[in-house]
Amino acid sequence: MVTLDVRPQLLDALSALRDRVAAARFPLPLAGAPRARTNREELLAQLDDYLVPRLKEPEAPLLVVIGGSTGAGKSTLVNSLVGRQVSEAGVLRPTTRTPVLVCNPDDHHWFAGLRVLPELTRVWVPDESGKGGRDATAKSGERALRVETAATLPRGLALLDAPDIDSLVAENRVLAAELICAADVWVMVTTAARYADAVPWHLLRTAKEYDATLVSVLDRVPHQVVAEVSRQYGALLAKAGLGEVPRFTVPELPESTGGGGLLPATAVAPLRAWLTHRVQDEQARAFALSRTATGLLDSLNSRMPELAGAIAAQHAAAVRLTAMVEEAYDSELARVRGRLQAGAVLAGGALARWRAYPLDCTAGELLDAVVDSLGTVLVCAVSAADRRIDDGWQREPAAGELTRREHDGEGVEHRIGLCVRRWRRVLEEYVEEELRGLESNPPPGSQHRSGRGYPADADAVGALLATALLGGRRARSAGESLAERIGAQAALKLRDRGGKLLASYVEKALKAERDRRLAPLDALDVQPDPQAELIAALSVLQKER
Repeated sequence: MVTLDVRPQLLDALSALRDRVAAARFPLPLAGAPRARTNREELLAQLDDYLVPRLKEPEAPLLVVIGGSTGAGKSTLVNSLVGRQVSEAGVLRPTTRTPVLVCNPDDHHWFAGLRVLPELTRVWVPDESGKGGRDATAKSGERALRVETAATLPRGLALLDAPDIDSLVAENRVLAAELICAADVWVMVTTAARYADAVPWHLLRTAKEYDATLVSVLDRVPHQVVAEVSRQYGALLAKAGLGEVPRFTVPELPESTGGGGLLPATAVAPLRAWLTHRVQDEQARAFALSRTATGLLDSLNSRMPELAGAIAAQHAAAVRLTAMVEEAYDSELARVRGRLQAGAVLAGGALARWRAYPLDCTAGELLDAVVDSLGTVLVCAVSAADRRIDDGWQREPAAGELTRREHDGEGVEHRIGLCVRRWRRVLEEYVEEELRGLESNPPPGSQHRSGRGYPADADAVGALLATALLGGRRARSAGESLAERIGAQAALKLRDRGGKLLASYVEKALKAERDRRLAPLDALDVQPDPQAELIAALSVLQKER
């Protein structure tokens, strides 16, 4: 007899793997991202709602989830198995909005708590004694599980009537999938008219993939075609590799149309007997539990690498997007440095001011002009980098919504303006510091020496220094004038300090814009670590098994 492995080490490894699955994120819109997100949610549901609680408490009742498509007669089937109406059945679709779980009164404690389906609020409805009433409901907006007890069910068996897997209500479809993931036994219900539809076959193939304990019910089969429809359905199951799946046929009866009627006991007797045997025969119960649990554990060997591969694809895409931004800004930084060396800043209005200085232009006006021109050069560099990034990201599907950003022209100009003005203030502080030193110790042979100290004009020195730093070859005479005013050694010292300061602020300005462009991508926090952690957790689990 096969039994479940419930060693603490295995549970610890499984819990660690569950945490790694929960940490996985797929925010970039890659082709495989929707599938990866679905797989992640399905895995979490199976681990949280079934595998972990089942391994922790293998003695808990067998949970049988009745699933199927709209109008398959699931609720009528559950009511008939119980022997009274516990789940609303009717012609309006979707009928089952709140899932209903029915168990023996002695088993109520297993489901009153949050052992399985912890995200569903319990709405407790006792058995026919009437205590508590059947009108108990959850608060508005809460996802609920209505729990009923019925002495007609054998101990150790719980039936769960799930919403339609193809419900028009998206929340119902999601909930139905979650409930099926919590099942020890999957009962797939379809009808004679719809047994070839895609929806039930998707569930059947999923159950086969996980090697779950599966039962198929062909409902509402007209008497005159029972043999033919059953034969055709059996052939389809065999072709899909599901020929060994227990199959039950329920004939079409007046009660099948819903409205609260119960099918005759004889119509569901074979299915009830099969389910009863699963809980009353120790070996049959152990086999049903171990098959579903082991099948799910085995499926992790292929599902985890697939999930890890999707994580790797996300990280690779994030690296590509990041590289596009960094390459664009690195290229523009190199181009700005080249333009500064060539004196491109000393152009237009700034060049005109320089040519007019000092006769028709003050030192302050010259300094304003060259600083504004530097800001213009940097703004143009940012715009060029962003255009290059936009072109690259538009060809990269992973960029998605990241390419849809509002034009930030005024913001860029404001931020760059602040940066160059800060550079100017620090440069002027350098000048004042140097001049204070010269006042106390003027260089030999310098101009304007007098007994009152060293009265060099700070505004003029600052304007000449900025022009020499930003004008390149065009402003050679600015450097010569600076040396004449304060001496060659002081001029060289200021140009060296000012040049380093300029390089630092230019790099800082472009780096800040680069970081702003990367911020939405960085906020997604796409890292490679979850991939390695997921594979490592799977390896530990495999070792413990």
